[in-house]
Amino acid sequence: MDLNGLLQHTRPILLDGAMGTQLASFGLDMGGQNNLTHPDAVERIHRQYAACGCQILITNTLTMNRIYIEAHSLDIGVREVNLAGVKLAKAAAGENQFVLGDIGSTGKMLEPHGDLPETRAFETFKEQAAILAEGGVDGFIIETIFDLREALCAIQACKEVAPLPILASIAFSTSKRGGRTLMGDSASHCARAMEEVGANVVGANCGELDPFQMAEIVASMQEMTSLPIMVQPNAGKPKLVGDQTLFDMSPQDFATGIHACIREGAQWIGGCCGTTPDHIRALTRLIEQ
Repeated sequence: MDLNGLLQHTRPILLDGAMGTQLASFGLDMGGQNNLTHPDAVERIHRQYAACGCQILITNTLTMNRIYIEAHSLDIGVREVNLAGVKLAKAAAGENQFVLGDIGSTGKMLEPHGDLPETRAFETFKEQAAILAEGGVDGFIIETIFDLREALCAIQACKEVAPLPILASIAFSTSKRGGRTLMGDSASHCARAMEEVGANVVGANCGELDPFQMAEIVASMQEMTSLPIMVQPNAGKPKLVGDQTLFDMSPQDFATGIHACIREGAQWIGGCCGTTPDHIRALTRLIEQ
């Protein structure tokens, strides 16, 4: 079965958990550059998630697009780091486990709020998607994006590159007023817009919401789309302690929150910042029950 077959399933589909905060727990900087500087650590995390029973592993390539790399003066090549990210995830994936190429924000604001033209964002996402497809990903996941227009650019870029499934996820700042992004777009509008440009799964991840609030986002999306809905919440709301951002929701409480998301209609479930293999194992037990 390929990933398209998994899209037809009606039971919950389990994705993996956080990569960046797991790397930080090893004393490493968060980011895709570790694919080149600390590949053993990246593969180790992938293997830990694979052993939890998830069906989806996500490449460590979230911000590895040309705009982000150049803006942060990272001494790495776009092609090299993305191909390495795919290789490490595929090495960890077992039978019946799929690898999604991870595409995130450029880190720049689109015009007119910033100076990034949509055409340049599109070409940047297209370049990264083409490299991920060359590496052999089973599909794409677009996530941790706060501006719906940037997500739409990424979806359209992926569609132009390869006929692979696309999971598209938005980060929300509040669950009030039907859920709102930092830019003011509602959850229902995001779901409808991402479906219209060709996403196969739509959903929410990261942001300022805990898993229980994410259930409200799912309910709002359900009103406007018939596509499968995905949630990847953080392990609770971020808390600033000193100069560190911490996430302290326990695996059991996290699973209870995900259960609320499933009741509202979420089908593709996983974790974002602060989640660990323990959190994903708790979701495995939830699905089994």
